[in-house]
Amino acid sequence: MHFDVEHVFAASCAEVASLLCDAGFHQALDLPDLSRPEVLVSDADGPVRRLRLRYEYVGGLDPIAKRIVGDRRIAWIQELLLDTDRFVGTLSFSAERDAGRLRGDADVTIAAVDGGNHARRHIRGDLHVRVPVVGATAERRLVPGLVRRLDVEAAAVATRLSSGG
Repeated sequence: MHFDVEHVFAASCAEVASLLCDAGFHQALDLPDLSRPEVLVSDADGPVRRLRLRYEYVGGLDPIAKRIVGDRRIAWIQELLLDTDRFVGTLSFSAERDAGRLRGDADVTIAAVDGGNHARRHIRGDLHVRVPVVGATAERRLVPGLVRRLDVEAAAVATRLSSGG
């Protein structure tokens, strides 16, 4: 299922990109229904920054999800690759176990607006749940939560940038 979100920040593209790639920022961020992440990788290769995080779902599950996962913990890996010179990259996530069953990929762009005084982050991608019979229903239920967490992250980015910290 497709998702498309956009957030505008009162900061430069470089400031936004730097914060989005900051492992410490993410470790201190409380997202709905998720544990704070474990940082698996935080590195750079020239201008390309990579941040790979492991999250556990700690919220309640609906009956369909409980039937699929049973008593197992739900965890996934999220990776942001961002070119901090061109401000383009990708955001991907997949289930920690059996990544083929739950996977998402998105393009990320950060563009200057308002003469460079603001930056617009645009994330456009797709989430796929490969479970017979219930996959499409699961996608429709998961995408709003994904978008909500991106909105919460954006609010925290805006707060941090406005506080100068």
